[in-house]
Amino acid sequence: MTKLLPAYRKRLPCPTPDLQTLIKELLVIRKDMLQKESSYTDLHKVHPRCRKSARNLLHYLALRLHDVRPLQVQLSALGLSSMGRAERKVQATVDALLTHLHTLSGKEWKTNEKPLLCHNEGRRLLEENAEALLGTTATDRRVRIMVTMPSQTADDFALVENLMANGMNCARINCAHDGPVIWERMVTNIRRAEMKGLGKCRILMDLCGPKLRTGKLTPGNAVQKVRPVRNDLGQVVRPAHIWLHQQGTTCATTSAETGLCLPVQGGGLQHCRAGDVISLVDSRGAKRKMNVIVAADKGCMVTASKTIYFTPGTKLFLRGKSETKEKKKIARIGELPRKAGTLRLQPNDLLLLRKSTEPGRSAYYDENGNYHPSAIGCSIPEVLDDVQVGEPIWFDDGNIGGIIEQKEAEHLLVRITQTRPGGKSLRSEKGINLPESHLHLPALSKADLNDLAFAVHHADMVGLSFANTVQDVESLLTAIKNIGSNVPGIVLKIETPRGFDNLPAMLLKAMETPLCGVMIARGDLAIECGFGRLAEVQEQILWTCEAAHVPVIWATQVLEGLAKQGMPTRAEVTDAAMGERSECIMLNKGEHIIEATRALSEILSRMQDHQTKKRSLLRKLHLAEKFFTNEAH
Repeated sequence: MTKLLPAYRKRLPCPTPDLQTLIKELLVIRKDMLQKESSYTDLHKVHPRCRKSARNLLHYLALRLHDVRPLQVQLSALGLSSMGRAERKVQATVDALLTHLHTLSGKEWKTNEKPLLCHNEGRRLLEENAEALLGTTATDRRVRIMVTMPSQTADDFALVENLMANGMNCARINCAHDGPVIWERMVTNIRRAEMKGLGKCRILMDLCGPKLRTGKLTPGNAVQKVRPVRNDLGQVVRPAHIWLHQQGTTCATTSAETGLCLPVQGGGLQHCRAGDVISLVDSRGAKRKMNVIVAADKGCMVTASKTIYFTPGTKLFLRGKSETKEKKKIARIGELPRKAGTLRLQPNDLLLLRKSTEPGRSAYYDENGNYHPSAIGCSIPEVLDDVQVGEPIWFDDGNIGGIIEQKEAEHLLVRITQTRPGGKSLRSEKGINLPESHLHLPALSKADLNDLAFAVHHADMVGLSFANTVQDVESLLTAIKNIGSNVPGIVLKIETPRGFDNLPAMLLKAMETPLCGVMIARGDLAIECGFGRLAEVQEQILWTCEAAHVPVIWATQVLEGLAKQGMPTRAEVTDAAMGERSECIMLNKGEHIIEATRALSEILSRMQDHQTKKRSLLRKLHLAEKFFTNEAH
């Protein structure tokens, strides 16, 4: 080993890159870029404001037709740009490299073409487009914050004020929820907050699009479980608190300990006094009693030290404090809401996905011992015709996975393959993803067209959900023109592999309008593309949009733990910081949305001063190849 040590210390010569070879390779790439631009016949349709950006996008896609990784290494060895940050000004980067390489080789290189963009112009175009679409932002951060509006923002002006005061720059109204009456009140509150000097807030109205969801389920039982709080030893540390009120009256009490309100029928509550005992037999046949601690005209507060299952019609008996302790029936439990229907699914279970609108139901055996698997409907039944046996299917944001085993005229038979340990409950209105199925879905439904009419008159931006093809974008643009002369900014939501593959072509179509952007909808995108591929896909979307000088919205589950539970995970904080590379980050609603907005603003402000150096390895890009293959046909 001692004899080998000097060999490690020996300095090896660094081979000098062949300048002529590098020049030749770059000239081939440059020629290809200009040819691809000239061969794109629809460039004249692009809005004049976006034409330079469209040309730069074509240059970038042409560059990414080549695997330039070996070239990058050699350029770096010469101390030159490795083209890892060429997205915003591709031709200028290549021309600068050719100039430097010719100088190093003792020659002069001149071109007849003026560079499309100077080195700072690409950055300026992206910043101008981001500001025009998404508005201005705080002075201490570059990235904007978009917040999905909860329903209460229609009536809670203070909530809108707090969101804007804590960093919200854009508001997203999800057209899948509420309706025009609620939306208009949301818009009014946002504009009112602007007038109070809280800054400008752009509004995005997100069209629902052809979202596949599970159908209705047979409702569960009308039952209400009440239980006390116990410690680890099973001892009651706090009894359950129940406010019994006359059915038809408001459930209201000043007590801070109210845990549950139950309606009762019959007028006997007026006889209750503090210290009385109300007894009953619950739905399991268990004898229970409750102690009256507060009595009022139309109700009383009672406590229970044992678990009780209430159902409609449960009889209540009063035992007063008098010496006779007479027990008499005073009331019965009134109407209770039914539990939401659920299907409990585990790996290897079967599930019928039906076209029928009949409510779904759980698996069962009939009187002859024949097994009938669980069944549920689909919000867009005709989609089932496009699905093939052997294709995967996912439910509920990827929490339940399966394989199509059979295809019949009226249903699909799905074999469940993946759930969380112990199984997972499937409910109605949960998303369905068919990542490998070629679905024939219209870009805009009738409901979307109705919502679009509202959006064009009230919003700054319109989000096209599940944007998959150029035809989808064209349908949106046509629908907007039919509504009126006002053209809001267009935001393409990339949620499927088809949408990703067709992104360059859809961008060029969207750039026929003055303003457009892209939302990386990472929820459905992760399910459709696979979680292992999500990081790669979102990177390529960022690069492609940067080349087109199109602002990007980084969306789905950002600081979700903080927004919903009040505590973020470490991975969420890192993910939020990664969103710094976009122009806007979207937060979903939650009980702690104000804290999440404030925290995100702080994270982005801190990251502003800690930009990491980026050097991309530019292998041949499938996205570019796909685009030019389609153009050739």
